[in-house]
Amino acid sequence: MKKLVFGTSNAKKVEELKTLLSLYGLDMDVVSLKDIGFDEEIDENGTTLEENSLIKANAVKSFCDRKGIKADILTDDAGLCVGYLNGEPGVRTGRYAGDKAKQEENIAKLLGNMEGAKGDERSATHECVLTYLPVKGRKIVTKGVTKGIISENIGTLAGQTFWPVFIPDGSRVPLSEISKEELAKSNFSYRKNAFIELLTKMKELEDIER
Repeated sequence: MKKLVFGTSNAKKVEELKTLLSLYGLDMDVVSLKDIGFDEEIDENGTTLEENSLIKANAVKSFCDRKGIKADILTDDAGLCVGYLNGEPGVRTGRYAGDKAKQEENIAKLLGNMEGAKGDERSATHECVLTYLPVKGRKIVTKGVTKGIISENIGTLAGQTFWPVFIPDGSRVPLSEISKEELAKSNFSYRKNAFIELLTKMKELEDIER
């Protein structure tokens, strides 16, 4: 079975990826950074999601090379982009109100900065960039986007940073109140959308290199 190091210590992200792999019939041994003993600080100093995802991938690859771990590597960087705020929070999504800010604090800052925004002014996108570094083969970078609006009301405090106030197009509830099963089957998950694009590119490269 092929081993895949997913560059995160977030158990919910790992579970989401495993659900997606199972849904698409892919048999891979997915392990997290915690599973391989990775405890290094990664300086995510990129100015774009693409740059930060690659920074993470290279850091994890360097660790695996030093430890003799042979595995494909997958990393992601995701962010909420609000047009009314000129693309913020973007790469600072997880630390919008400060490096150690809680979910409630980040949400409070976002809603405060959007006070007075109405209708289309509350449009936003949740975006995810995946970087895949296989043991053998070419690097693949993909991007998934989910469109939606920023709610003036806060839903269940769960999921990623701004999920409680992000209502994806086609849904009546925020991302934090959508089950993982529905996320895996719908187009509400920006990570899933990036993953589907990754699978497509992997298949294309397999066909080219045969």
